[in-house]
Amino acid sequence: MQLTEIRWHARAGQGAVTAAKLVAETALEQNRYMQAMPEYGPERMGAPIKAFTRISAEPIDIHCNIENPDIVIVLDESLLDVVDVIEGIVEGGTVIINSCEPPEMMRKVLGMVGGNVACVDASGIALDTIKRDIPNTPMIGALAKVTGVVDLEAVKGLLVKTFGKKFGQDIIDANLTSVIRSFEEVNVA
Repeated sequence: MQLTEIRWHARAGQGAVTAAKLVAETALEQNRYMQAMPEYGPERMGAPIKAFTRISAEPIDIHCNIENPDIVIVLDESLLDVVDVIEGIVEGGTVIINSCEPPEMMRKVLGMVGGNVACVDASGIALDTIKRDIPNTPMIGALAKVTGVVDLEAVKGLLVKTFGKKFGQDIIDANLTSVIRSFEEVNVA
């Protein structure tokens, strides 16, 4: 069974739970099995949180938090000082960080020897496109590019479908632009 496990690290209010669900729903649209779940309690805005996504070609029989992720996504670079984001990551795993720093520098900060480290200025892209520092949709674009776990066109289609139920066309277009820019601008080492 080809199971991909993704752990999201963010601060409450940055959209990690929404992103985890969007990635899972995109996988479902691509005829794969999925799970998405948050791990948080009554945290205040800005508190560290985790979310999880599982994607598989086969039914998923496990129902717990992800301890050994294949992919770690960090929506807030300041978490690197307070959370061991690479704890349990599989050998050869991938880390995608919302950062302006080069991936080589982040690799040193994380202490990663193998695997992939990718960086994208998701906050800058979000501020430029959706006019708010909510880096979740740009990080999905980076995920699509770096890992191929979800297809960019499928992500865009799901964004239109999902966001069309609650947002105007200007918000939908801004989020689509943020996903595309992040897909194009992410750097990997």
